[in-house]
Amino acid sequence: MRGMSETETSAPLLPILIYPNPVLRKTARPVTALDADDVRALVPSMFASMYKAPGIGLAANQIGSLLRVIVVDVAPKEQPAPIALINPEIIVKSGETATQEEGCLSIPDQYAEVTRPARVKVRYQDLNGMKKEIEAEGLLSACLQHEIDHLNGVLFVDYLSVLKRNMLLRKLAKAVREQKAR
Repeated sequence: MRGMSETETSAPLLPILIYPNPVLRKTARPVTALDADDVRALVPSMFASMYKAPGIGLAANQIGSLLRVIVVDVAPKEQPAPIALINPEIIVKSGETATQEEGCLSIPDQYAEVTRPARVKVRYQDLNGMKKEIEAEGLLSACLQHEIDHLNGVLFVDYLSVLKRNMLLRKLAKAVREQKAR
């Protein structure tokens, strides 16, 4: 798999929750020092599950854990750049906006244009508990905002008009019904 370490390639895959699973609407709790071992075990499986899906970001709620953890990798497959962010928070948003097509592993095969701040600065902790900041624009900015939204129980469809959101969620429900019927 995409440049992952031996631990990540052998990490167990986790099932990704599909909307309307209620866990997707819950707010994740901050990670504390007591959660360190759980987070160290969780992150490799989150990366493995995200890459397998395939996706560019995954929040812990999407695999049923209500810890404030996200993983992202927007780099090309040939040059992976995985980032695990613990307790991420957006500390600066640009006034300028950008619109990009977004999708979600928890709302499979459904896409829509979403407008968000064009640039963000995010404060987080790495797996060793070190405080870090990352400035992002473009796809990385949208991905970080999307995944941090998940930690707050917000989905990309919440940015759409009621009409667009309902159409998209009806298409998803139909696809899920058809898949179960197979």
